[in-house]
Amino acid sequence: MQNIADIRKDYTKASLDVNTVNSDPVIQFEIWFGEALKAQITEPNAMTLATVNKEGRPSARVVLLKGIENKKFLFYTNYQSRKGKELEDNTACALVFFWPELERQIRIEGIAERVDNKTSEQYFQSRPRGSQVGAWSSPQSAIIKDRSILEERVAQIENRFLGLPVLPKPNQWGGFQIDPFLIEFWQGRASRLHDRIEYVKVDGKWKMHRLAP
Repeated sequence: MQNIADIRKDYTKASLDVNTVNSDPVIQFEIWFGEALKAQITEPNAMTLATVNKEGRPSARVVLLKGIENKKFLFYTNYQSRKGKELEDNTACALVFFWPELERQIRIEGIAERVDNKTSEQYFQSRPRGSQVGAWSSPQSAIIKDRSILEERVAQIENRFLGLPVLPKPNQWGGFQIDPFLIEFWQGRASRLHDRIEYVKVDGKWKMHRLAP
């Protein structure tokens, strides 16, 4: 096995400067996201979501960004999942996007709140039917004996909604929107002297500065 400490890559593709980025970090995010799409990065909307439980223990997992509405970052989940419960108990959370093909990373810190039920329902019913069935069938984050439990529940849901092309949204399923108060853009540079531009919201306005790598 290769020595893990010897794994390294020098970053040389681009630079980042306070004089060239947008003054609004959400717009700057959209610019970078558009470039990630153009670069045909696999699932550029994949983001690590970090939450904290009542005891202060953090957990993280990858979820998918499903939109930016009113300057807030939107994703959907089962409200009874671990992340759903933790966001109800502690609304502070963090997101991380990493696009190694572009040598870029974006960190976002913010406050989560549920989206309205109508928005959640509209998105739920726009998903493939199999995903709708899956949302009904999976008791997300609960301990199950084996996969047959899921297969049995899928069969039950298929029978329950037989003939319906679109299913109603389960009560335990819906969206969260993250209202950011900090966004950092990271561009890899040579010799680990990376470019870091951080935006912090103060009294409703964004302030921008450069951070040392």
